[in-house]
Amino acid sequence: MKSNQVFLLIPFLVLILTCNTQQNESISIVKTGAEVLIENYLPDLAGKRVGLVVNHTARVGNTLVLDTLISSGVHVTSIFAPEHGYRGESGAGEIIEDGIDVQTGVHVFSLYGSNKRPTQEMMESIDILIFDMQDVGARFYTYNTTMKYILEAGNEFNKEVWILDRPNPAGGEYVAGWILEKEFESFVGAYPIPIAHGLTLGELAIMAVNEGWLKGGTKPDFRVIKMEGWNRSMKWPDTGLEWVPPSPNLPSFEHAFVYLGTCFFEGTTLSEGRGTSDPFLTIGSPSTNIEPIRLESISKNYKVELDTVTFIPKSIQGKSLNPKFEGKSAFGVSIKTTPEYDDPVSFGVELMHYLMDQSEGAEYKEYLHLLAGTKKIINPNSLQNWGESFEEFTKKRKKYFLYD
Repeated sequence: MKSNQVFLLIPFLVLILTCNTQQNESISIVKTGAEVLIENYLPDLAGKRVGLVVNHTARVGNTLVLDTLISSGVHVTSIFAPEHGYRGESGAGEIIEDGIDVQTGVHVFSLYGSNKRPTQEMMESIDILIFDMQDVGARFYTYNTTMKYILEAGNEFNKEVWILDRPNPAGGEYVAGWILEKEFESFVGAYPIPIAHGLTLGELAIMAVNEGWLKGGTKPDFRVIKMEGWNRSMKWPDTGLEWVPPSPNLPSFEHAFVYLGTCFFEGTTLSEGRGTSDPFLTIGSPSTNIEPIRLESISKNYKVELDTVTFIPKSIQGKSLNPKFEGKSAFGVSIKTTPEYDDPVSFGVELMHYLMDQSEGAEYKEYLHLLAGTKKIINPNSLQNWGESFEEFTKKRKKYFLYD
């Protein structure tokens, strides 16, 4: 090789090294609680019988926390499976069965079947219960309710609980929606908090314990394994972490962010897009009639792109069985976010009222009140403010921040 060719290669090699370095840096912006556990806390698990409340989002890199802990010599005695299963292969509402994990031989207990709370029998074979699941930042997303039940069970059966923290995909600054009213407490609403609470699950656990939100005001023996590198201004794309769908109908961050508001359509007779390639981004019904001018106004107000769409919902194994209007042609809107889109809850409420008005025979269901935590959502003027209790929450939550 001639000398001048060598000189030409040097800048090229430097460019490659620089790109690789930048790529690695972007991937490692945030270190999850699971990663911190593996690096710093494995000695604390020595000789302990460990139960895992996990699903497929509980990963260290591309490896499940279950496999990582077992390969590290941790004695994992049981897996507790939430909604969608511990490998995330079941659709919304599908019953999860007890069984054995084929790959590891570890016993699996369902927390989304006849039991949603751990029983004494389930807890007998463990000393420490580790909770690790990727949340989406919505009060009605059931993983946070499962966490509440785990904390209560830890107290009841005298077991230590560890919560491995992960980012709130919507960020730590976005808070919106009504505070859950007592009469609407359910599995999709377990805490007196807004719809978008702006907390990590670790922060929510600390707040729940200290505010007396657990059963009987109990205070379990628990710890939160904090993340490193996360701050409140970060939405998911800022973290550098790979998006692993926390449930089958949230295949991307965009779906999950918009879901904070379009989930309300589950409480109506309109389709929320299950049975399509874009659930929660595709809304409508066979009787929906769109006024382009009004649609343009909503688009402008919320910095979101809305277009009309025709779609035919179909059953998809592991994702959407028997969706609304299965096999029928429906008309409605498709949603595409912009970088400026920042208020999915308010957007979802306004879009819901508009499409309900534009859909002949459309009805609200009781389930909508559970999702919203109040009946106020059916009032078209409900977006004027979220109420005094909301303002109190926004101030009180700051006491429980683990991250700046």
